Amino acid sequence: MASRRCLLRFLSIRLVPQRSQPLAPISTATRTLTSLSEALGSPAPRALASPRLYYPSRCHFATRSSGDEDDGEDEEEHYDDEGSDGEWGDDEEVVAAKKPSGKTEEEKVAEAAEIGYKVLGPLEADDKPFKPYEPVFAVVQIGSHQFKVSNGDSIFTERLKFCDVNDKLVLNRVLMLGSQAQTVIGRPILPDAAVHAVVEEHALDAKVIIFKKKRRKNYRRTKGHRQELTKLRITNIEGIDKPEAAAVAT
Repeated sequence: MASRRCLLRFLSIRLVPQRSQPLAPISTATRTLTSLSEALGSPAPRALASPRLYYPSRCHFATRSSGDEDDGEDEEEHYDDEGSDGEWGDDEEVVAAKKPSGKTEEEKVAEAAEIGYKVLGPLEADDKPFKPYEPVFAVVQIGSHQFKVSNGDSIFTERLKFCDVNDKLVLNRVLMLGSQAQTVIGRPILPDAAVHAVVEEHALDAKVIIFKKKRRKNYRRTKGHRQELTKLRITNIEGIDKPEAAAVAT
């Protein structure tokens, strides 16, 4: 009990603010220090107006320490270095070069034929593949997609393998041909028909955001995807009788 009373007494004295008491007269040592400081030109020490009162200490919790702040600055600098190229879509789209597949030429030709095209080779300087418009259309299949094309049209397909920019292609899966005079439908394809095209560029499609969530499971996943595309320019359609140029002009 005695120790408890002493503890309570001690806490009451420390927590309750004491009344301000008059300052004690300045001692001889303080006067001596003041005279010396005036002689040296330094300001004299100021006497406190009132004694310091004691209050319970207050805890201040910082979000991060000084070392963490330095680390954060380094992280921000590192992020700025990574993002210095520009925002999405501002910089020129560059498709990474494909690694060698390690397949033979026969395997490449067979795989391209399954997709629906054949690579003839690069476009020469003397070649003039682009022709005036002709009122003829064709429906071709590339992979699992079908396109209705005419002479001079440009289409975007999924990235085609084993071909580079300015390569000449033959699309051999022609499902239908049509003109002003006739229409030819394949069963399912036309063996004598062909559509010629030139590879203009390999590009990336716009970014698509994939967001997944499971409620009450604290599960959220966000991913982005940019589909690789190949742009083709249709140059010629073969396998159907084309009207004369004079008839088209009239």
